[in-house]
Amino acid sequence: MDSEMTLRLERLLEQVARPARYTGGEVNEVKKDPVPGQTRFCFAFPDTYEVAMSHLGMKVLYDAVNREADLSCERVMMPWPDMMDGMKAAGIPLLSLETRTPLSGFDAVGFTLQYEMSYTNILAMLELGGIPLLGADRNETDPVIIAGGPCAFNPEPLAPFIDAFLMGDGEAATPEMLRAIGLCRRSGRSREEVLRCLADVPGVYVPRFYAPQYNENGCLTAFSPAVPGVPAAVRKRVELDLDQAVFPESIPVPFTEAVHDRIVLEIMRGCTRGCRFCQAGMVYRPVRERSTEKLLRLAEKLVASTGYEEMSLSSLSTGDYSGLLELIRGLNERFSEKRVSLSLPSLRIDGELREALKDSAQVKKSGLTLAPEAGTQRLRDVINKGVTEEDLLRTVTEAFLSGWDSVKLYFMIGLPTETDEDLLGIAGLARKVVGCYYALPKGKRARGVKVSVSASTFVPKPFTPFQWEGQDSLEEIRRKQALLRGALNIRGVTFNWHDPELSFLEACFARGDRRLGRVLARAYALGCRLDGWQEHFSFDRWMQAFNEEGIDPAFYASRGRGKDELLPWDFIDIGVTKDYLWLEKRRAENAQTTPDCRQGCEGCGLRRFEGVCRA
Repeated sequence: MDSEMTLRLERLLEQVARPARYTGGEVNEVKKDPVPGQTRFCFAFPDTYEVAMSHLGMKVLYDAVNREADLSCERVMMPWPDMMDGMKAAGIPLLSLETRTPLSGFDAVGFTLQYEMSYTNILAMLELGGIPLLGADRNETDPVIIAGGPCAFNPEPLAPFIDAFLMGDGEAATPEMLRAIGLCRRSGRSREEVLRCLADVPGVYVPRFYAPQYNENGCLTAFSPAVPGVPAAVRKRVELDLDQAVFPESIPVPFTEAVHDRIVLEIMRGCTRGCRFCQAGMVYRPVRERSTEKLLRLAEKLVASTGYEEMSLSSLSTGDYSGLLELIRGLNERFSEKRVSLSLPSLRIDGELREALKDSAQVKKSGLTLAPEAGTQRLRDVINKGVTEEDLLRTVTEAFLSGWDSVKLYFMIGLPTETDEDLLGIAGLARKVVGCYYALPKGKRARGVKVSVSASTFVPKPFTPFQWEGQDSLEEIRRKQALLRGALNIRGVTFNWHDPELSFLEACFARGDRRLGRVLARAYALGCRLDGWQEHFSFDRWMQAFNEEGIDPAFYASRGRGKDELLPWDFIDIGVTKDYLWLEKRRAENAQTTPDCRQGCEGCGLRRFEGVCRA
């Protein structure tokens, strides 16, 4: 970057809020000097710095790429509107944090797809970075735009904008993709040939090589390769041995506060519980654990390299980790004197939780998070949430006895077969949790109790037994939220709920097809961006975009699907079969539960992946 642009940037940073979002230079930042033969990659997070720096996946891939001598990884995040406007006015492109290189100057730019409502941010970042929005408009010198993450399991709404998607785990696959890009570029091959090489990397989907067909009703009737040799089905990548998989021993420490500003240890990946609304529980199968020995070594190195005083254990189902008690005791032995706080997010209600709570009480208290998901046992059986009211009340009682005074309860509204009785059951459960606190003698409990009830709106997701279900109408969701607000007027209880319009659009893009790319582009042109931030979200502009493109959003969000309908993501092979998901849907309709597959194989189909499933 020339001196004139540097001066303009420095002047701009004096005028915007939180300039530390854009300066880089953090402790443990990796800055590599470009060398001949090096493939330069920029990891792009389509949300603000504070959100990005809380994301474990970015830290893992940052480390995985930068430990390779022939590769380099830098970072870029979505600017806040004041910075965006200032950059445009000053003629400053979107720059990486490490070397202030324009986005257009990299060999590849990779977006992580964590949330459907960040998609307009991707377009904003491409435009700010000087990269054509549409893959078809990019020339030979433009970066290759890649994407991965949970939302990549339905890539079609972003197909016009992303050159290649990675399905599944990225620790080994990302360097493979970057080497394929670098080798092709250094040998002078065309952009089309680069993409053809990427299509040969296992787990990679290149949308321009596939063609959808639709019938007069708008339903997808065919989806097949448009060029010879690309796979008809794209099989996800799986890192089988997490002890051997890359995990960082040091991470960049932000200058400004992040949403979750702490060490995060991923203790396991995948889940065997089979909650029927949960996409992650299906697409990240099978369960793989890191050993307690490996985790304790990582924890020691991360505490030493970062100075953080809080640590979180991360997984889909932390309470199912086979070495949980041993790990907590080991962490307490090493860090209790340093007052490193241990947080146990998404902890299940059952299992050996009582012992875990007693051990974790030796360090500073963090809020206890529990996810009953539904207010009645009938509905918990429908969604296959293997938790009872007795489990919950026993857990919170033990937590209160151990000194906890704050409990977060997560629920979902709009679930298939839900009734008002199920909704009122949420309030009844919250009232009983508060009652558990007041039932204890004053000397046996903390001062005051805080019970936070959060109710998200059910969004049918690909690769779940509920992928065929329609979402409740906006009017019905608003009615249910109002019913809960009245019922949860309880001392010690606060109620939080999600914007139903956001959940409606999330459902559209979660189950959308390639035609939604037109809506996305139009919404961005109308000014939609930072849609996940309430102050910037405009439902009216989104509806205008749908209307102008002649597309009915209810076709995607509210419409139920039949068993034989071809779904936009059916070409992706996650291991779990469509027949198994349909079987689970039928079981849900009968409120029939399915056991944890660690208790015996239920035939989900994952065993087709040789060496993957050890159930």
